[in-house]
Amino acid sequence: MSDAIKHECGIAMIRLRKSPQYYIDKYGSASYAANRLYVLMQKQLNRGQDGAGVANIKLNTQPGTRYISRYRSIEPSAVNDIFDKIAKKYKKAKKLGGHDALTDGDWLKNNIAFTGEVWLGHLRYGTHGENSIETCHPFLKQNNWRSRNLVMAGNFNMTNNEELFGKLVQLGQHPKEKTDTVTVMEKIGHFLDEENQRIFDKYKHQYSNEQITHVIENELDVARILRRSCRDFDGGYAMAGMIGNGSSFVVRDPSGIRPAFYYADDEVIVVASEKPAIKSAFNIDFNSIKEIKPGHALVVNKDGSYEEAEILPAREKKSCSFERIYFSRGTDPGIYQERKNLGKALIPQILKAIDFDLKNTVFSYIPNTAETAFLGMIEGLEDYLVAKRKEIFLDGKPHMGDLEELLSFRPRVEKLVSKDVKLRTFITSDDNRDSMVSSVYDTTYEVIKPGVDTLVVIDDSIVRGTTLEKSILTTLDRLNPKKIVIVSSAPQIRFPDCYGIDMSRMKEFIAFRAAIALLKERKMENVLDKVYDQCVAHPYDFENFVKEVYSNFTDEEVSAKVGEIVTSPEIKAEVQVIFQTVDNLHKCIPNHTGDWYFTGNYPTSGGTRVVNKAFVNYMEGKTVRAY
Repeated sequence: MSDAIKHECGIAMIRLRKSPQYYIDKYGSASYAANRLYVLMQKQLNRGQDGAGVANIKLNTQPGTRYISRYRSIEPSAVNDIFDKIAKKYKKAKKLGGHDALTDGDWLKNNIAFTGEVWLGHLRYGTHGENSIETCHPFLKQNNWRSRNLVMAGNFNMTNNEELFGKLVQLGQHPKEKTDTVTVMEKIGHFLDEENQRIFDKYKHQYSNEQITHVIENELDVARILRRSCRDFDGGYAMAGMIGNGSSFVVRDPSGIRPAFYYADDEVIVVASEKPAIKSAFNIDFNSIKEIKPGHALVVNKDGSYEEAEILPAREKKSCSFERIYFSRGTDPGIYQERKNLGKALIPQILKAIDFDLKNTVFSYIPNTAETAFLGMIEGLEDYLVAKRKEIFLDGKPHMGDLEELLSFRPRVEKLVSKDVKLRTFITSDDNRDSMVSSVYDTTYEVIKPGVDTLVVIDDSIVRGTTLEKSILTTLDRLNPKKIVIVSSAPQIRFPDCYGIDMSRMKEFIAFRAAIALLKERKMENVLDKVYDQCVAHPYDFENFVKEVYSNFTDEEVSAKVGEIVTSPEIKAEVQVIFQTVDNLHKCIPNHTGDWYFTGNYPTSGGTRVVNKAFVNYMEGKTVRAY
């Protein structure tokens, strides 16, 4: 994705099921859990560029002992910054407890922070607001009753945050912020308090208050808390939480929009946003890693037992397809093959665009995340050549010279564009920014026949088209090709996302700009007024009225207009832009059918409200988010 967008946060959780001493004896390290969490988070750095946080809870500590520890960071290398600080705690242990301190699990737990059994890590990719320590997860809701403490982190956006905020006020609360992170935590915290009170009232005539504390910790019904808390949520979420008694959970939305995976054995229970992270951290088979079912929560009790409990009735599964196209690491075998398939599926459109002239066509990709789709594209071209050779042999006998050329011919592949990460464009004024941006990318010269060759460059997706317009096309045009074909392995992004990705403003989408331009060219601006009136008149309807903006044009017409928009007058080569089809997307990624940003088919009512509100904002010239 050459247009950078902020997207998905990452979560990582570890619950040790044995005593700390067990891991010291078996693995020879007091920092076994910290090391594993570090790997889990490092392997998910693609999910967080704004900050990170780690929290740890110790089980069964004595009163007067600190049992919750937390570090957060917004440093450029936030994960390293946090774990460097944690490492200092272990170094401090030697000074306090002597040479043998790091081999004594009980002493460490009683004297050193970040030596507990329950760990929660978070990688923040903020979609709005400031980037500060206060906005980094995990968040902490504190209380003197251990079982009322709540630590939370998540990968989510709520589409009905105003409604959720109102519910808190109705409950009698006075929330200090309106962010969905705080709203969600306070709502779960409210029902955590009620669960504590329910058990207290049940036993208050049987035990002393001190005794009831331990009864509550053992009887907390976490699934019940989540069922009561999540019933009003509308959005995409994978939310992780730790309770002060040592219970923990990860709950997933009923449509399975946001990802969450887990692994459990007799030593550990592990949760992460991506399977490869678990695979790398614990060196286990992919087949051992399970997906938390939509509408379910993985609940780990204080005693280390666990269950996957239904929290809300599951809806039709609409897992985010962008996870597979771009966000998740491509080392997952399923994702790797799907991305290759996306590249292969584009072959008919590519061959038509180059007039089947493979001899005078060079293939490349940008950015690096598009490499896997590029490999699939080249495989598809090889398959096409095999079929053509068969056809020629079956139709007649080629001459020896033709035969040699036929058998040896391969698609021309070059690394044409690379990004110079050392260049920073923020230091220049707005007037000079475009010229600076065009220098961020560099190209490989003298591999193209000027005026003869066509360049085909595949990207994983095209969102705004800004980088394409301001930088990539200018860079490629310096090679003097006859034609430049930009290929997107994803379909046209036409609608906002409101479940985690920062794509909420209609005017930023190049496909939307193209549709608007087509409407104006054809004197059809009345369509915009009609859609606006519908959105204003029916703000709570479950119908996506914005679909009508695109209904008057074919995909090819919108793609052609995108090509015109991104081609500046200075570009000498002919430019064509090709997008993946939605039908091919579903064939290539059959198990992740969430496609609302391409089709406008939102899995929740809140999503439909957001797209209509986003269009109203566009028409009224507002640049605020629609949720």
